[in-house]
Amino acid sequence: MTGSPSEITLSEASSQLARLRDALNTVLIGQQAVVEQTLIALLSGGHVLVEGVPGLGKTLLVRALAKTFRGKFSRVQFTPDLMPSDVTGHSMFHMESQTFKVRRGPAFTNLMLADEINRAPAKTQAALLEVMQEKQVTIDGNSFPVPSPFMVLATQNPIEQEGTYPLPEAELDRFIMKVLIDFPQLDDETLLVQQVTDPSLAKKDYLDQVEAMFDPETVKAWQQLCWGILADREVLDYAVRVCRATREWPGIARGAGPRGSINLITSARARALMEGRDFVVPDDIKSLAVPVLRHRILLSAEREIEGVTADQVLREVLEQTPAPRQ
Repeated sequence: MTGSPSEITLSEASSQLARLRDALNTVLIGQQAVVEQTLIALLSGGHVLVEGVPGLGKTLLVRALAKTFRGKFSRVQFTPDLMPSDVTGHSMFHMESQTFKVRRGPAFTNLMLADEINRAPAKTQAALLEVMQEKQVTIDGNSFPVPSPFMVLATQNPIEQEGTYPLPEAELDRFIMKVLIDFPQLDDETLLVQQVTDPSLAKKDYLDQVEAMFDPETVKAWQQLCWGILADREVLDYAVRVCRATREWPGIARGAGPRGSINLITSARARALMEGRDFVVPDDIKSLAVPVLRHRILLSAEREIEGVTADQVLREVLEQTPAPRQ
């Protein structure tokens, strides 16, 4: 790596991110869009809600990403009996010293996998609100910052709804995007099975293929570079018009709020950085509008009965909202 992390240039960052993306695609085969969107969320300093059936590599993605930049990783299996302190931590009284000592929970990490987040009740889900927004945890009235960078990657199963608690709107809005992870294509799945069942890997961790290439300071430098990416007035206006259109669109009962517009611009800057540009183009907004907005809109009962999805309606919005010329 050239120079210290704080001195990374835009072209160097783009090259490093390409290496990082290639490394993740090596282990998470056939999920290029998921990898790219997760990296964009990391660069944006945001959090990701991943929806997909079990066994598609969600845990593998977070572990591999953490390993690439030597970050801390924690995984919490959300269950109906999970308590808020099981996530954030709590204070314990030590008889020997006659004092209270703080036991930090799994939230004190760089990448936190909140597995099946909708299986925990609202009280436990709410424990994540402060740390996701403020990057700190309050225990017994004292605030403790979490490590930086920090990202929550929460998963939920779209099929099994029995015994689940829908995420409140306030928490859904904290996720910069909702990523859908689907089954890989035939060739990708064949390659995946071939690699995982390779006899030479029988006694090895599959993650041994992932190299530790960077450090948390480098990720923070990438995030800082994102803030310097130019989003001119026309592009910003386009992002706002797309979000405002969802509030008046036929078939949408509730549209996206201002945080949708903000996250569209923030994630578009990250995409521009990954492509080596120092400015945002309308295509950045178009490519990210669906994952950034799909969890922020609520379809009317009529459209849901018709079997229409949020993605289909958002594509209609994009088609009919004029974009600035590049």
